[in-house]
Amino acid sequence: MKTALIHHPICREHDTGPDHPETPLRYEVIINAIKADSALQEGLVEITPDPVTKGLIQAAHTPQHFKRVEQAFEEGWQQLDADTAISPKSLDAALYAAGGAVAGVDAVMQGTAKNAFAAVRPPGHHATAERTMGFCIFNNVAIAARYAQNKYKEIERVAIIDWDVHHGNGTQGIFYDDPTVFFFSMHQYPWYPGTGSRGETGHGRGLGSTLNVPVKANTPAAEQKRSFEAAIEQISTKIKPDLIFISAGFDAHLTDPLGQLRLEDRDFVEMTSSIRQWADEVCDGRIVSCLEGGYNLGTLGETVVSHIRELSR
Repeated sequence: MKTALIHHPICREHDTGPDHPETPLRYEVIINAIKADSALQEGLVEITPDPVTKGLIQAAHTPQHFKRVEQAFEEGWQQLDADTAISPKSLDAALYAAGGAVAGVDAVMQGTAKNAFAAVRPPGHHATAERTMGFCIFNNVAIAARYAQNKYKEIERVAIIDWDVHHGNGTQGIFYDDPTVFFFSMHQYPWYPGTGSRGETGHGRGLGSTLNVPVKANTPAAEQKRSFEAAIEQISTKIKPDLIFISAGFDAHLTDPLGQLRLEDRDFVEMTSSIRQWADEVCDGRIVSCLEGGYNLGTLGETVVSHIRELSR
């Protein structure tokens, strides 16, 4: 079986304006790098997603959140918040981005592919249940996780692995009291958005279903990877997920302008391998990986290619 590559050209129509790091060029350099690797393409099945529906969004977000986003576009806003710039096509792009994550779930659950990578933007992991934040309009992974649980009876427990340089505060918050979704984030700390301490472990029935591994700036890559491997081993003793999501941010890369961590392509490959092996053991290899951060246009394409190449092994 092949790896699903999920993308839609509307992603390049989300225009954030000059000098914004979350630029349409991110999508273009990723797709161009994939297209340039003929051997990789042989192991992929390309899928064009549909836009996600309002109902699916509201499984992870409040009705007020969706209404405010709609209103912003009706009134011609240029910013949803201090960091999240928008243009007339941004709502469409956001609906297709979340739809890409949902299409990844369908691809792996219906046997179209063994796993999936959604090359979509805007990213999602900072979007909380109630508001946009940090370049994110809707929380793509959270929407897809809820969709998986509601659509497929065999999906009860879900694990979300977030290795973006920034803490996935939105995803954590959406599932903070939910014991059916285990959220793990490894991120630079202290750093934007200021959350993600080791003491944040869940609430109520979800206590113990959140694990944060904060990493200091300029931590050597080998040390960070050891922390990652230890965390995955710890999680695997606690839960047996039926589906694994990766919030695949590549801004923990040594060259990224928005982070101060030191990972390189080979490190992302090794982390991908660890998750792939875990998925093979517990959930028939079912992984849905979704693009989050990654802002060095000179390195992002090849880094993503290395991640997809490992998924497709």
